Amino acid sequence: MITSDLFGSAAHPEHRDETLCEGAVVLRGFSLAHEPPLLQAIDTIVAQAPFRHLITPGGFRMSVGMTNAGPLGWVSDRRGYRYDPIDPDSGKPWPAMPDVFLELAGAAATRAGFPGFVPDACLINRYEPGTRLTLHQDRNERDFGQPIVSVSLGIPAVFLFGGMQRTDRALRVPLAHGDVVVWGGPARLRYHGVLPLKPNHHAALGECRINLTFRRAG
Repeated sequence: MITSDLFGSAAHPEHRDETLCEGAVVLRGFSLAHEPPLLQAIDTIVAQAPFRHLITPGGFRMSVGMTNAGPLGWVSDRRGYRYDPIDPDSGKPWPAMPDVFLELAGAAATRAGFPGFVPDACLINRYEPGTRLTLHQDRNERDFGQPIVSVSLGIPAVFLFGGMQRTDRALRVPLAHGDVVVWGGPARLRYHGVLPLKPNHHAALGECRINLTFRRAG
């Protein structure tokens, strides 16, 4: 059984924390020590619930491929954005949340100052070169008192971390394989996004970036 202390700084000599603002921190290299089980878990989930490109309420196709794990999955279509326990493509429940996901999310949240975080939804996004995520807020969750935990795997990306208004100037935060961003408390509803990815290659994941976003949605 993986325990949360394995995600502590003692297991990560390259680990360091970078504060973005009150309630938001980048945990550099936090997930590196458990790369193999994380990647294996992702492969298992994707085999059951393959990546798909969702349609926004406005009818646009999202460039980022997406799937979910856990009791709830985030979905989008012309009816709107929402969480649903059923994968609309298969008609079955989303794959179960792997233990390594739960341990990593809880340990990262605790290190960032949000102990007791137990996610019930993990959004898994697949970015290819040229794809991006526009500035947005995470507002579909019931309890904004719970943080967001975001894990970067694969090729580098530039994370945009803005303010409480879409027009606020956003920080540009380079993210590498293994980095984890946690935001909550006064930072919970800040706008955030990802700049278009530049072509690159990662030894384990090839020419893509996988992002795990953990939330307490229900």
